[in-house]
Amino acid sequence: MALGATIYTFNIELADSDRAVYETLNLRVAQHPSETADYLLTRVVAYCLEYAEGIAFSKGLSDPDDPAIAVRDLTGAMQAWIDIGLPEPERLHRASKAAPRVAVYTHKDPERWAIKLAAAKIYRAEKLEVFALDRAWLSQLVARLERRIQFSLARSDGEIYLTVGDATLQTVLARGISAR
Repeated sequence: MALGATIYTFNIELADSDRAVYETLNLRVAQHPSETADYLLTRVVAYCLEYAEGIAFSKGLSDPDDPAIAVRDLTGAMQAWIDIGLPEPERLHRASKAAPRVAVYTHKDPERWAIKLAAAKIYRAEKLEVFALDRAWLSQLVARLERRIQFSLARSDGEIYLTVGDATLQTVLARGISAR
């Protein structure tokens, strides 16, 4: 018998002063049995940092050709393709043709992956945005993960402050690992 997904409920107070986005988010997020807690939380943090009208998680493994997170306009046209992890160059090539903006949020070491990307043919590679979450920061968040979790996430001048319970975890989102 196959294992089912684990459902997490996130209640998030988002205050992104860098983008003037202030929202209360109530998310139910499914974690597939093959998905690590690091990956799950990277998806949730990326969703928060990319939050815009029309944002949605994909259907997951049932739609492997879709991004982990997409932002669509009112006509349904994809405006942003947001992937998690270290996607293959071919996937990023397709993504760059499918959406005007492509971003990758990774929870892994992106150095060798960046070399692989530099050697690959990726449409509009110079426009690809890559963000790396600090692994120690993410580990602290993973240690506090519960099936129902409430936290506040604030971004100001590139600094990220995530308050969960009585702990505030601070990091800077590393940016600029380039495909070219």
